[in-house]
Amino acid sequence: MSAYLTGIVCLECGHQQPSSAVMAVACPQCGSAWLDARYDYAAVAQRWQHGLGRRPHSLWRYAELLPIAMTHPELSMGEGDTPLNRLYPYEQLYAHSPIFVKDERAQPTNSFKDRQAALSVMALKQHGITEIVLASTGNAAVAYAAYCARAGIKLWLFLTSLVPAEKMREAALYGCEVVKVSGTYDETKKVAAEFAERKGIHFDRGAKAVPGKESMKTLAFEIAEGLGLLLHPDETRWVAPDWYIQAVSGGIGPLGVYKGFAELYEMGLIDRIPKLGIVQAAGCSPMVQAFQANSRTATPVTPQTLITVLATGDPGHAYSLLYDAIQTTGGTMLALTDGETFTAMRRIASRGGMSVEPATAVAFGGLEKMLSDGTIAPGEKVVINCSGHTFPAESHILGDQYEQYILDLELNRAAGRQANPYTEGLGAALKNLDEQVTTIVVVDDNPHDRRLIRRLLQSHKRYRVYEARDGAEAIQVITDRQPDYVITDLTMPDMDGFQLLEALKQNESTANIPVMVVSAKDLTHSDRRRLEAYDATILTKGGNDTREIVRQVTGALGHDALEVISSPDTPLHNTIPPWVEADTTHTIVVIDDNPLDVRLAKRIIASGGNYAVIDANTGRDGLKAIYSHHPDLIILDLILPDMDGFALLEILQNDVHLRDIPVIVYSGLDLQPKDRERLQRHIRWIVSKADMNREEFLNAIREELVQRG
Repeated sequence: MSAYLTGIVCLECGHQQPSSAVMAVACPQCGSAWLDARYDYAAVAQRWQHGLGRRPHSLWRYAELLPIAMTHPELSMGEGDTPLNRLYPYEQLYAHSPIFVKDERAQPTNSFKDRQAALSVMALKQHGITEIVLASTGNAAVAYAAYCARAGIKLWLFLTSLVPAEKMREAALYGCEVVKVSGTYDETKKVAAEFAERKGIHFDRGAKAVPGKESMKTLAFEIAEGLGLLLHPDETRWVAPDWYIQAVSGGIGPLGVYKGFAELYEMGLIDRIPKLGIVQAAGCSPMVQAFQANSRTATPVTPQTLITVLATGDPGHAYSLLYDAIQTTGGTMLALTDGETFTAMRRIASRGGMSVEPATAVAFGGLEKMLSDGTIAPGEKVVINCSGHTFPAESHILGDQYEQYILDLELNRAAGRQANPYTEGLGAALKNLDEQVTTIVVVDDNPHDRRLIRRLLQSHKRYRVYEARDGAEAIQVITDRQPDYVITDLTMPDMDGFQLLEALKQNESTANIPVMVVSAKDLTHSDRRRLEAYDATILTKGGNDTREIVRQVTGALGHDALEVISSPDTPLHNTIPPWVEADTTHTIVVIDDNPLDVRLAKRIIASGGNYAVIDANTGRDGLKAIYSHHPDLIILDLILPDMDGFALLEILQNDVHLRDIPVIVYSGLDLQPKDRERLQRHIRWIVSKADMNREEFLNAIREELVQRG
């Protein structure tokens, strides 16, 4: 905690709390969530009046006016200290000088929300919080995901379905739990808060919480210090601009920046508090509408804009505070249509050399209007917040399969599309989500048994099921995923099921995870006693109705009776019914360097069903096709020009996201017994090109596709 922090004040009723209430969520007097940190400004002014000298250039340069001390430097990623650049092309275009851009694209995840995430996660870490829930429209999601990953804090991230897939991919890449809600952002926040309360998890209020809002002040500090250096290089001065312009959604960002300038003014370091230029997307502009009506309260709206990161329909008390700020120091609010936004986005790229996200383009479009209509007077110093970059997501890492990392909460569908989907559908939607967040790990060296157990579970419940092929891999998956339940075989290479159970019980983080043993091993009395000592449920492969596995799991987890989604009632090790629905399209990748063999395979496949076939003639191209299309089946030759089929199979088996794709070997190679043994660890079907039977080939394809589900 900062030594200069004197207390926490409610902005609505004025009630004061001690400085230890940094993580308080509401005022104990009136219940308001609008809390504000206060400091010993006279003492800080004495330290800052002659400059900050050789302090590190980062957000933490201004530690005296932040609510926490930086006691976890290992969590920092160099947040803050972003460039303040002169926008000469726009000065020439609009005959106005000077114009500066505060370029937040240089932040660790390319947006100004890294300031908020850095300080908030640092506070969470200091207060011993290990799991949080957050609702976001995009940029904060990625920032929190990155910093929570660094801090070892589990993050449940609730996003609206309108958030771009690229941002969802990047958030999922950091390992957080992403829940996509088919509702507005305001509904998403309510669902997230309800989920957090039900699960007993800390609900982070993001920028509205004291650490989040305080972090935004550092923008003001950097701007004033930077302008002083640029405009008066031979002096130690803090200089405030005449205008600060930012695009807003909920409005917390500019509120924090305004507070930062107000604190500098109170300490006598600057001679003015800048006027605020608040710009909104016209399709979601409750603040602008209220401002134009000269009202201190904003009426919520339903967002109708493509600029999803600005789609907060209810700004609440944030608007009232911004309205008061503008009435006190001057400024304005205006809106930009989506068409005007994308025009501004192209203009700042083509004329200013800056690739910016749509939210930043809203701010630039607002600047252009204010310069054109004379709102900004000649000679006034302008700073505009460039909040983020156009392409912030590393989509190529997860590829098109990012959906498997994201939970989909259909709020409207659960509500039957009633007039009020939140109140009518919340219960059903959260029940659905309870199932989706249940995680199970299946451990078995037989890929067909692993796959069948996964299908059995997912045919009745919306569980997330992860697979591990041996004990060592299981320990890694279980430690990373912290599942609700583990199902394991006993007979496995290197580490058997008994050793796995012992390792789990020895680890405090996994000791209490319930375990079911499903094994074909003939258990001795001693074996059973050992398993009972581990509190393991015991089932025998082939000796039970396969649905008993699901009954045992749902019973142990306290979930409702079975709800059949689909019904694969096949016992373990039994033959799958050899047919695929004719109207079902499956994707098959054929990897073979012989064009004649490829043509023959494609002709036979086409005669057997409605299949989409993609061919590749090298191992490398085959892997590209697999990563791009995530097919239902792979048909693989063993002799390829750049790598053999054995090597490609090994790559697939070592990738947790690809190993469950069935493979049929289609080869003219005369296999030795040891080669067959290597293949049979991963696959069931080896088709010889020399004596291939058309119907057997098709039956192999159909059986694998049915088992794949």
